Amino acid sequence: MTAGDSFIPSPTVSAFHVGPLTIHFYALCIMAGIALAVWLGSRRWLARGGRPGQVLDICVWAVPAGIIGGRIYHVITDPELYFVPGKNPWNAFAIWDGGLGIWGAIALGCVGAWIGCRRAGVSFVGFLDVVAPGVLFAQALGRWGNWFNNELYGDPTGLPWKLQIHQMDGSGSAVTDASGAPLVLGYYQPTFLYESLWCVAVGLLILYLDARFTLGAGSVFALYVAGYTAGRFAFELMRSDYANLILGLRVNTWVAALIFVAGAAGFLLTFRRQRSVAIPGPAPDGGDAPPAVDPAPASAVIREPAPTTPREHRDAE
Repeated sequence: MTAGDSFIPSPTVSAFHVGPLTIHFYALCIMAGIALAVWLGSRRWLARGGRPGQVLDICVWAVPAGIIGGRIYHVITDPELYFVPGKNPWNAFAIWDGGLGIWGAIALGCVGAWIGCRRAGVSFVGFLDVVAPGVLFAQALGRWGNWFNNELYGDPTGLPWKLQIHQMDGSGSAVTDASGAPLVLGYYQPTFLYESLWCVAVGLLILYLDARFTLGAGSVFALYVAGYTAGRFAFELMRSDYANLILGLRVNTWVAALIFVAGAAGFLLTFRRQRSVAIPGPAPDGGDAPPAVDPAPASAVIREPAPTTPREHRDAE
């Protein structure tokens, strides 16, 4: 590599200290993404008839469940990182070092959201439709946590936007040579950046489509699932960091393909429904109930008078 070559630099530190506390940039990116998703979701929730504060109340259940689910998925699919000789099994709890599987986060996060919606008496499907774009933007921000950790990259490349990767020491700093310069492992495809930009693009597209058309209840979330996994499938094929394989492909590549099919099928089945709202009524197709039709006025109904007995006549007088 020559001095004139361009590249995307990676940080040489992934954490900083405030007194006895260690603050990891990965965690800050996750928290920033959550805050953005709650803010955008709250605005969209009010537009669908919800009340202020309800999205935050539901996220109190959904966010912790999502973090736990994401970590469980990561540990289950990569157990050799924690449970083989020479590894520390307690590091399975070190979320700040990276390692949150989006599939587990969405699955268990939905369980938490369902609990929150039940407690609030609001529509679970409506909540999913409302928060879907914000979740994409949260994922876009979260990927920059991988940048701070010098992870999530593809094959070596000489492209002008290649990503510089340092050897990290595990304590939040890059390993240095005898002169004090950080050690560079190489220059790779910035798959973290590709995925971040893809999430932003899909999120903006969903916002546009949801405003331009009347997307049926559940179809906005299904579109999120299909749109995200379409890109994730391609990015998994580009990645070169360690991962378990099934039939020569990364586990997450297979998962992305299967979930894409489910998301696309879900969209086709739901996009013609009525639009979801925060407080739904029952509807035969699973969407929100249409406005009630006023009954015919009494004057339009002709009834024959019933015969009365003398006693009934006297009681009526």
